[in-house]
Amino acid sequence: MTPVEGRVCVVKGAARGLGQAIAAALGAAGGRLALCDVLDEELAATAADLRDHGVKVYAARCDVSDSASVDAFFAAVEQQLGPVEVLVNNAALVPGGPDDEVRRSKHYAYITTPVPRGSLGFTSAMSDAEWLKYWGVNVHGTFFCTRAALRQMERRGYGRIVNVASVAGLSMYSAHSSHYSATKGAVVAFTRAVAAEVAGANIFVNAIAPGGVATPMFEDYLARLDEESRNRMFQFVPAGRLGTLAEYAGLAVYLAGDNHYLAGQIISPNGGMF
Repeated sequence: MTPVEGRVCVVKGAARGLGQAIAAALGAAGGRLALCDVLDEELAATAADLRDHGVKVYAARCDVSDSASVDAFFAAVEQQLGPVEVLVNNAALVPGGPDDEVRRSKHYAYITTPVPRGSLGFTSAMSDAEWLKYWGVNVHGTFFCTRAALRQMERRGYGRIVNVASVAGLSMYSAHSSHYSATKGAVVAFTRAVAAEVAGANIFVNAIAPGGVATPMFEDYLARLDEESRNRMFQFVPAGRLGTLAEYAGLAVYLAGDNHYLAGQIISPNGGMF
């Protein structure tokens, strides 16, 4: 038996990056997949590739910040594949725009250079809209999907939920993005609370809090930096590199399976940075 043989596994934010890698790993481990995203073309391509490898896949658009969209998706999953047994809450807004990259680089230079200290001025310049949009996906979306999954898991007395948090929610290493850090800290607290609530029903809830992940988006950011700026970033990582998608996906598959006694744990693969 493979770790999730025959299990109905929902992966949100599965079109690309870490979500895509986790979906592929769960499929290889025997799972029947229900994938969602708002990136329609990339989601369709991911689903087609998995089907070509013999994986049973149901894929549909779902805006996780909209509870009606989430409830409709989970109802469709139960109809198409059966009750949800595994949920990976991966979908998230990540600070990757031009302004985010400027803040990130400024922060890395600041904390690796012996210069006089003062405020970097990131949070005081943040707009209401920029703050709120992160909560809609990263926190409300995690709640909406967890609630929908639990309504199916509790009836059967079985479930595994893996939330994707971040080292940003545990440390100061993402001080360039206080809105992102705050939402990932909320995911950490939510994980612990829900885990204590539902463990008695054989539903284990845990979180992965990644350090740097070698997604194509982050690799592109590194490629745009000069050598000195890249070296500044890696001053934080004793391992001297980012974690690979396969390394993170393997942990998600383990937490989605039955061969552990983990509930309410926040596991942070980060190469020793925290």
